[in-house]
Amino acid sequence: MDAFLSALLLQAGYNTALVTIGAALLGASAGAIGTFVLLRKRSLVSDAISHATLPGLCLAFIIMALATGDGRWIAGLMIGAAASAGLGLILVEWITRRTRLTEDAAIGAVLAVFFGFGIVLLTVIQSLETGRQAGISGYLVGSTAGMLRSEAETIAIAACLSGLAIFALRRPFTLVCFDQEYAAVRGISVRATDLAMMGLLLAITVIGLKVAGLVLIVALTIIPPVAARFWTDRPEPMVIIAAGLGATAAYIGAVISSLDRGLPTGALIVLVAFALFVVSLLLSPRRGLLASAMKQRAFQVLVHERQGLTALARGETIYDAFTLRVLKRKGLIRADGVATLAGRGAAAEVIRDEARWSLYRKLFPDDAANAAHHGIAPIVDTVPADIIAELDRRLAPHKVAP
Repeated sequence: MDAFLSALLLQAGYNTALVTIGAALLGASAGAIGTFVLLRKRSLVSDAISHATLPGLCLAFIIMALATGDGRWIAGLMIGAAASAGLGLILVEWITRRTRLTEDAAIGAVLAVFFGFGIVLLTVIQSLETGRQAGISGYLVGSTAGMLRSEAETIAIAACLSGLAIFALRRPFTLVCFDQEYAAVRGISVRATDLAMMGLLLAITVIGLKVAGLVLIVALTIIPPVAARFWTDRPEPMVIIAAGLGATAAYIGAVISSLDRGLPTGALIVLVAFALFVVSLLLSPRRGLLASAMKQRAFQVLVHERQGLTALARGETIYDAFTLRVLKRKGLIRADGVATLAGRGAAAEVIRDEARWSLYRKLFPDDAANAAHHGIAPIVDTVPADIIAELDRRLAPHKVAP
């Protein structure tokens, strides 16, 4: 526990602190670009990009190993991974444009072929007698243990630059995600914006290979935006929340991974991200399961209260046990089921409200159909005061009896 707290508070050494900060920057950038990709409905593209990095990564390693005897230079590996992923992205777009295949079919084909080729190249790498191939498999699931200072600095700087690029392009990204035609009218090139978005997604994927691994980096671009969607309906706050969730997941995952060399960083980051998703799913005040259950319960109580008061006003016997409990808890009936003074007043008000709703539906049928909980909630909570006054004026000649 002490080791965990030390790493969490950046007191476990300079290298560990640099790795965790770099992972947090990566997570923030991944969550931010993932939000725009999600809103653009192209999240599956990130899966193709991540798997398409493997052959380029392996080829770069082989070339550097044969040329210099050391194939683990991270900048060279990133260049190879980026070239391979870019080729995969171009193939997906070409197949989608030139054939009748849908984008998901093209992604499946490219993903499978590139990843299969990469696995073959991994086998070749393991047979090499040079190149320091030990640890190259860590790029599959991520591994920050033993990461060199230069590698951590490269990842941190690249993630920071990608984050700044996402911030600079946030407005055209938002416009293209929601209204391509309007974006075009404003002079924004939809195709160029899409390419920039995919390019940044590719950059984040390549940067995150060492931290999260090519198999799991896709989760860091999908889970935080999905979790953020529970907290807001607006795109800009969603980007900020997704960046925060991504940074938190990557930071905590990297901290846990630093405790032991055998812990896979990518898997831990994804597990932490999923935990944040579950918290959002359960506790979000807007769309969380708990909030939805509470709203449903409140509406159920409202319906039973109104039905019970209507029955009291009409002198009908109430048999439903839940309705009786609701009325008793609110002091509208006594233990023997007889209406209290407050209950009789509330019952009369419900009958008056029913008459108002009935007349409102006749006079304004379209507005009444669109009103929230029409006929259930008090009309004064839904309809403007001037309309209420007009309804009362029309109802005045007629006695609304219980």
